[in-house]
Amino acid sequence: MLYLILGLLLLLGTHSVRIVADDWRTRTRARIGALRWRVLYALLSLLGFMLTAWGFAQARQMPVQLWSPPPGLRHLALLLALLSLVLLAAAYVPGNRIKARMHHPMSVSVTLWAAAHLLANGNLAHVVLFGTFLIWSVLAFMAARRRDASDRRRYSQGTTGATGISVALGVALWIAFTLWLHGLLIGVRPFG
Repeated sequence: MLYLILGLLLLLGTHSVRIVADDWRTRTRARIGALRWRVLYALLSLLGFMLTAWGFAQARQMPVQLWSPPPGLRHLALLLALLSLVLLAAAYVPGNRIKARMHHPMSVSVTLWAAAHLLANGNLAHVVLFGTFLIWSVLAFMAARRRDASDRRRYSQGTTGATGISVALGVALWIAFTLWLHGLLIGVRPFG
């Protein structure tokens, strides 16, 4: 569990700089240069990700069951995962109405992803991993919305075509993950 916690601290700590120290980030990036900042950010994020993945895999070897979720919650988790992947796609497809409306669909995507996994899993490693991501994503969303308000940022209206592409990509990702990739990468098949 220690490596999971250290990995989360490093991964989400790196991704929290804009939440807790945006001015420091701006000054440091200007001082060391954008390229060095990106390289340092990427290396710390990668190390944090690797520690998190390894720590989670280790913690799953000796599970501490906190509760047993009712089977019906898995259906809700699958629906939340679908919405999460549509929002993930919307974060990257330019000019879609989902991004125009939510402004930061990636943060909401992570929130739904984490909530889905908390609903479907009741052991300590899952609570630590997904609970931490849930809290972080809510804080990241709030910080991003505050930045938007202070910068008076405006988002385009978005188009129906781009929105359709976002939804189609999200559904395709969901199908790929639930039927194949989740089992291949994580070792758990959502549909049994």
